[in-house]
Amino acid sequence: MQTEVDFLVIGSGIAGLSYALKVAQHGSVMLVTKSNADESNTKYAQGGIAAVFDAPDTYQKHVQDTLIAGDGLCKTEVVHTVVTEGSERVRELIAWGAAFDKTKDGTYDLAREGGHSEHRILHYKDVTGLEIERALLEKINAHPQIKLYTHLFAVDIITEHHLGQEINSQSENITCFGAYLLDTLTGKMQTVLARKTLMATGGAGHVYKTTTNPAIATGDGVAMVYRAKGAVNGMEFIQFHPTALYNPGQNPCFLISEAVRGFGAVLKTHNGHEFMQMYDDRKSLAPRDIVARAIDNEMKKSGIDYVYLDATHLPMNDFKVHFPNIYAKCKSLGIDVATQLIPVVPACHYMCGGITVDLNGCSTIKNLYAVGECASTGLHGANRLASNSLLEAVVFSHRAAMHAVNEFKQIGFENRVPKWNAEGTSQPNELVLITQNLNELQSLMSNYVGIVRTNQRLKRALDRLRIIYGETEALYGRTVVSQQLCELRNLITIAYLIVKQATARKVNVGLHYNSDNAIATNDAK
Repeated sequence: MQTEVDFLVIGSGIAGLSYALKVAQHGSVMLVTKSNADESNTKYAQGGIAAVFDAPDTYQKHVQDTLIAGDGLCKTEVVHTVVTEGSERVRELIAWGAAFDKTKDGTYDLAREGGHSEHRILHYKDVTGLEIERALLEKINAHPQIKLYTHLFAVDIITEHHLGQEINSQSENITCFGAYLLDTLTGKMQTVLARKTLMATGGAGHVYKTTTNPAIATGDGVAMVYRAKGAVNGMEFIQFHPTALYNPGQNPCFLISEAVRGFGAVLKTHNGHEFMQMYDDRKSLAPRDIVARAIDNEMKKSGIDYVYLDATHLPMNDFKVHFPNIYAKCKSLGIDVATQLIPVVPACHYMCGGITVDLNGCSTIKNLYAVGECASTGLHGANRLASNSLLEAVVFSHRAAMHAVNEFKQIGFENRVPKWNAEGTSQPNELVLITQNLNELQSLMSNYVGIVRTNQRLKRALDRLRIIYGETEALYGRTVVSQQLCELRNLITIAYLIVKQATARKVNVGLHYNSDNAIATNDAK
């Protein structure tokens, strides 16, 4: 089956949905997601969206907070662009129907999170992402130019490679003609040709054993673009959220929002002592990389698998209003937040690197854009400032849409694209091979490439990855394509990129911390 469409959008989070709404005013849109329409990382964003709304906050303060969190690796022009254009984009979300909490006097109830110098986080209870997703999907479903398809899994983007042409990573002439999509309900492959394609596939949290991400976060977009010889950078910067609820056996982990610490909760050791003052003057409101490493260090010192978050001193009626789902989740596990400390542990949360893009969301592959967590825009640098991700998504989806609309009518459809070739493949007879390799991949990444790394751990991870890669590619070559097998391939690619780029970075910065780098730096001094 072959389809032609003006705009192909892969992913149904805030980036894909807001882009689709804008380009749909000019042409036909095919919006695809591999799961249900509302299943995305956006849906699980608790804290909110950061934007400058009222004094005493200013654009310059937000810019400065972002640059500090990024530890010297942010692109300053990108930071200024996102911050200054962000307020208008958030107002657009509001006009589209997204509701954010207000105070009794009718102004927005702006929260504060780690790394922010002012209260600037717009939120809806502790389910902000879910509220934004709801509003955008209502607009999408009502739009006659947008066709939304669920359970379509993007296997590969179509480039000159599929036309039999040799391409390499040095080529400046790689073009995206669309994508091969697998209908996961029927097993049939579809060829979709598009004038413009947007990659909005979200993160890759499931490369680790413990993550806050939903099951769909398997790095599909980054892996597809890397296979197509597109540029990818910053993959060593994986953000571990400091405060996932410690509940062994639950994966994805339940997130205790950073906004809880912004509300006044304090981190404590297993014996009830505050400890963040030993690591940073901002204490429990330090940026996530600092807090996560501090918790990791305290757990190693004590030998206990978690620390505590203390909210017992906070006004509990207000806590329940602001964080109803967090309160209910803790209660369901027998934790009374009013009288008991909440056990928390760091968990893989956000990918700061990804597909290299410019200020318009253009990747290094022609006619292919990337927006959201799968993109590396330069906003986050070495560490993401809390609640900047949703802001980045709406700003860059707008810029990408405006760029795509200006060009798409001059682009034709490639008529030489072949159908998907499944010749010589058969149904897998041992799915255990896939699940075993996935388990091994996640274990080695968690054990060797986590919050704190060493050269030896990185080398061991790379050695094991090569074996898993070889086994999986051999299986892929003789097996009918399935979502499960493709996701494993994608996660192996993500793991490889994290390890290779972590190995190449010889200086500790932001989220990347190698103990051997620290020793070398001290020796040099």
